Amino acid sequence: MSTLRSIPKHPSICLIDSSTTLRELLQIHAHLLLNGLLNEPQVSGQFVAAIALRNPDNLEYSNRVLDQCEHPTLFSLNSMIRVHSKSLTPQKSFHFYNRIRRCGLSPDYYTFNFLVRACVQLLARGAGESVHGALMRHGFEGDSHVQSGLINMYAEMGSLESCHRVFGGILDHDVVCQTAMLSASAKYGDVAFAKQLFDEMPERDTVAWNAMISGYAQCGESRQALNLFHEMQLEGVKVNEPSMVPVLSACTQLGALDQGRWAHAYIEKSRLRMTLTLGTALIDMYAKCGDMDKAMEVFWGMKDRNVYTWSSAMNGLAMNGAGRECLELFSFMKKDGVLPNEVTFVSVLRGCSVVGLVEEGCKHFASMTKLYGIQPELEHYGCMVDLYSRAGRLNEALNFINDMPVEPHAGAWGALLNACKIHKNMEIGELASRKMLELEAKSHGAYLLLSNIYAENKSWEGVSHVRQVMKSRGVKKLPGCSVVEVDGVVHEFFVGDNSHQMYNEIKEMLGEIFRRLRLSGYMANTNPVLFDIEEEEKENALALHSEKIATAFCLIRMKKDVPIRIVKNLRICWDCHDFMRMVSRTFDREIVVRDNNRFHHFKGGGCSCKDYW
Repeated sequence: MSTLRSIPKHPSICLIDSSTTLRELLQIHAHLLLNGLLNEPQVSGQFVAAIALRNPDNLEYSNRVLDQCEHPTLFSLNSMIRVHSKSLTPQKSFHFYNRIRRCGLSPDYYTFNFLVRACVQLLARGAGESVHGALMRHGFEGDSHVQSGLINMYAEMGSLESCHRVFGGILDHDVVCQTAMLSASAKYGDVAFAKQLFDEMPERDTVAWNAMISGYAQCGESRQALNLFHEMQLEGVKVNEPSMVPVLSACTQLGALDQGRWAHAYIEKSRLRMTLTLGTALIDMYAKCGDMDKAMEVFWGMKDRNVYTWSSAMNGLAMNGAGRECLELFSFMKKDGVLPNEVTFVSVLRGCSVVGLVEEGCKHFASMTKLYGIQPELEHYGCMVDLYSRAGRLNEALNFINDMPVEPHAGAWGALLNACKIHKNMEIGELASRKMLELEAKSHGAYLLLSNIYAENKSWEGVSHVRQVMKSRGVKKLPGCSVVEVDGVVHEFFVGDNSHQMYNEIKEMLGEIFRRLRLSGYMANTNPVLFDIEEEEKENALALHSEKIATAFCLIRMKKDVPIRIVKNLRICWDCHDFMRMVSRTFDREIVVRDNNRFHHFKGGGCSCKDYW
């Protein structure tokens, strides 16, 4: 194939590019025929390849030209495999591979590289293994490009074990194979092995750095992702658009708005192209860090927006309690001619849920199949249960679950169970908890929600029973954790945490906060505390919740005009919600809390959720 590439192309063939029309192709074809040039296999092969590779829209025409060739070259057949491997019909690549064999030609490593790509497109494990066997029979298992292609193929098919098997059979691991194996390991959560490979690589290109950063971000190890990105800059490695997407993802996970803003400024300073993926990641970062004004500024500033960009903006609005604005944006999207998909409707239904628009939510749910032919998935059913449940329509939520055409999942029962806690319905709560635990026996959340329901109803016997069941089944409560970012540094606080270096100052500030709040009428909401103990002990237990500790720290360290932003791993409790409202008024501070369900924006004693959560 390299020999063929060294043969100069005919001037007429050089005229073919991506803008060549069918009429112009016909003229070039006629010229080559009249001059007898297509009788030369090299020229006919170059002509076929040029048609196919320069403009895939002319693929059918190149097929017809190739059919007229008595002796097609390996170059032309490989070109057809290559183009089809990236087309909507990758399975046709195998037709041209079979033709190579029928013509008595010997496939080369380009042939197998392109066939491996076709298998990736098809996600056909059986076909991939057959290609693997064929390239071994032809002696190409030692080629680094083929090996890296196989590793990528098995990674796309979800078989990390096969990736290791291919990698283990390579005698000399070059940077291409190491990067492929690193990417596969990082993608499937084996970041320890990925980091080992990364550290052992004699040279690391941008792809390797991106893969390692992305691996950390995907596994939730956000701090490591950001630290590695800073190390990448110090080593002078060129940063590109794919580098920044996992960096923004890491900032999103941590709720690190300052670092996210820095990343955005870096993108603009480096003049990186604002791709759809990068723009959508920026919107997601700002939205999930609670800055919807900036998220929408990025959204409206994008030249191009696809369905995922629109859906990300709508989801951000819903998460931040702006349900009506979410639905308004959905109307704009439809007017813009963008068809919604499954992700869009999750955002729309959440938007209806956060502001209690039950009837409108039902209409949108029905429109999925009637207007757009989209079959609801488990997440959509869960959103509908949440919609009914939040509005206090628990019997309708239960009927909806019972009428679901698919087996109800833990998310649906969980939404109902949480609403039973809010609306103090012990009967349905017990049923929802039982159903949820049948699906997820180790779900600490189900046990705790049921305990809360019992505690709200002063049923200490029920609370004790739940605790005994948890203990016997080895279920442990996930400790509450709150994360804040101050001056670009991320701080973590756990429930009852006294490990922070400023603990004494934090403890003193907490005392001052509670003193001032009590003067303003604050009384701790001790109903959900899961023990039959004295009120004073309950108040002490609530005072040590992680978000309260984080708030005290921020009041010490942050300037008054800077909003306090807290990311919590669990749903905020009623008492902490009341606490945040009163702190926002008493201390004249804006507080943004992102729990595992939504955002709460506290200002002047009010919350964006309007106590509807």
